[in-house]
Amino acid sequence: MPLKKILFRPGVNRENTRYTTENGWYEGDKVRFRQGNPEVIGGWVRISTNTFLGVCRSLWNWVLLDGRNIIGLGTNLKFYLENGGAYYDITPIRASSTINTNPFVATNGSAVITVTDTSHGAVTGDFVTFSGATSLGGNITATVLNAEYQITVLTANTYTFVATATANATDVSGSPGGGASVNAAYQISVGPETQQVLEGWGSGGWGLGTWGNGAPVATVFGALRIWSQQNFGEDLVFNPRGGGLYYWDATGGLSTRGVLVSSLMGADPEVPSVVNLVAVSDTSRFVFCFGCDDYGSSVLNPMLIRWSDQENILIWSPAITNQAGSVTLSHGSEIIAVVQSRQEQIVFTDSAVYSLQYLGPPVVWQTQLLGDNTSIYGPNAAVLASGVVYWMGIDKFYKYDGRVQTLNCDLRRFIFNDINRNQNLQVFAGLNEGFNEIWWFYCSQNSTEIDRYVIYNYIENEGKGVWYYGTMGRTAWLDSGLRDYPLAATYSRNLVDHENGLNDNETATETALDAYVSSSEFDIEDGHNFGFVWRIIPDLTFGDSTNSPTAVSPRVTMSLLGLSNSGSGVVNTASALVTKGSNFVITEEFTGQIMTRIRGRQMIFKIASNQINTQWQLGAPRIDIRADGRR
Repeated sequence: MPLKKILFRPGVNRENTRYTTENGWYEGDKVRFRQGNPEVIGGWVRISTNTFLGVCRSLWNWVLLDGRNIIGLGTNLKFYLENGGAYYDITPIRASSTINTNPFVATNGSAVITVTDTSHGAVTGDFVTFSGATSLGGNITATVLNAEYQITVLTANTYTFVATATANATDVSGSPGGGASVNAAYQISVGPETQQVLEGWGSGGWGLGTWGNGAPVATVFGALRIWSQQNFGEDLVFNPRGGGLYYWDATGGLSTRGVLVSSLMGADPEVPSVVNLVAVSDTSRFVFCFGCDDYGSSVLNPMLIRWSDQENILIWSPAITNQAGSVTLSHGSEIIAVVQSRQEQIVFTDSAVYSLQYLGPPVVWQTQLLGDNTSIYGPNAAVLASGVVYWMGIDKFYKYDGRVQTLNCDLRRFIFNDINRNQNLQVFAGLNEGFNEIWWFYCSQNSTEIDRYVIYNYIENEGKGVWYYGTMGRTAWLDSGLRDYPLAATYSRNLVDHENGLNDNETATETALDAYVSSSEFDIEDGHNFGFVWRIIPDLTFGDSTNSPTAVSPRVTMSLLGLSNSGSGVVNTASALVTKGSNFVITEEFTGQIMTRIRGRQMIFKIASNQINTQWQLGAPRIDIRADGRR
């Protein structure tokens, strides 16, 4: 028989059996599709050796008037500003107290210090900064005490911290000590790094769930710390979900902490005190609070939207002289997410999608129901790309381009059958605009950390879009036109530039990307004959691959996996290396042919790489195959 080209449809399809999806791709990892052909994705490089505390869930990028490029970064423990690879802690202060009775007690041979502060209001994991303390007389000096520490709460009046020095007998004899005017500045309380599943009696609000059973998981969001943030001019408005509304003033410098908006000079008494989401409109610059307390109340209404006066974050009381106002949505039980689109805010509740548009006085902002009986997986599960909003629901994907539509997904069953629904708040979407891709990151079924991604390329396949997936641990994503590369937060507590280089450079040790893609089963005619393949003629490009610093030529492994029938499983395998040649004059050089001896009614083609500095794109390889009998 003549040589047979191996050409498959772009994208990965797991909606049917491997044999039914013949002439397609079925599995892959760290591979994307360009012009219909698979290639390894770009690598990533950490932006600096510095790290932050906690798991990052929010990134926002803007530029100050003096030209400094800033990233706002919210973790479950802190809130930071990143500039030049350094992280500046601007976590707001919850409360400060002056302790007048020598609060510190040391134990000989231990670094654990016990502190007494009546009604401190802190929880385990909170951070406190001491000042004004004096030495206990030994190793626990004033310098040791006057620092920031993370605490473990013992009672409503006492807690401990681990000092940077070990106490000796002199410190014990000087306990309790520290002086008569010790100041303790408590940062806002920390939140969990994974979602807390709330079940049973007492979970959720009053009246949720049946008597004695509490609220079902689907109606109760755990205490996972998620931040929302947006710049207001060169300043920043930010908010931890279910917490206060905070403001950072750029004129104070990168090390100045954020403060409550209600504490700013000129703020009226109706500034929201408890908020789920904050956003700033591009239209006339209003500040929005989605899910917040109403006027004259301190109780959060999860369906209430309030906005400040135009260009004024301090004024929230509606009056004939301003444009502050509010509206309550009716479809759903809670506002989950918000995405700003062209001249409108797209608002997602747990069962509907709304448009919020500016009309001007007296209505100011008006809502319009765009779609009902929809869902969204979490506060960060939606993203805007090329004027279209895409989001992940609890069992399907959607888009809004003027009307709400369900996206056809070739991986729907594969994803939603292997997703940890108790960690829905961790799901987030990211735009990789340079490759026309939407990325969703999520926790697989048995994981409480994000370990999977799924990608929708909305341009490939003649604009119909294609899907592919893989494994990766990320906690937040941002593709900003103000930076050279898409930015992501990692479990290594640092930020990395994606599509930068060819390797995984998340830590100090650079490693190769473990990338592969394998096809569905293919056969001769309808598979009534065995096929015998004795060679493969490769076709690919190694692109920007290099052989430094390993002095090993870039290479991939091409494999054929043979099956006796579609249910037999793989019965034999033939694999060989395809190595990049040293010359690239008119055409690229690589291994000319792979000699194989493999037999099967159905076969699977696979290409894989796991070598540093290797980049590849598959073309149209050919196989020498002939009929080889029926048994």
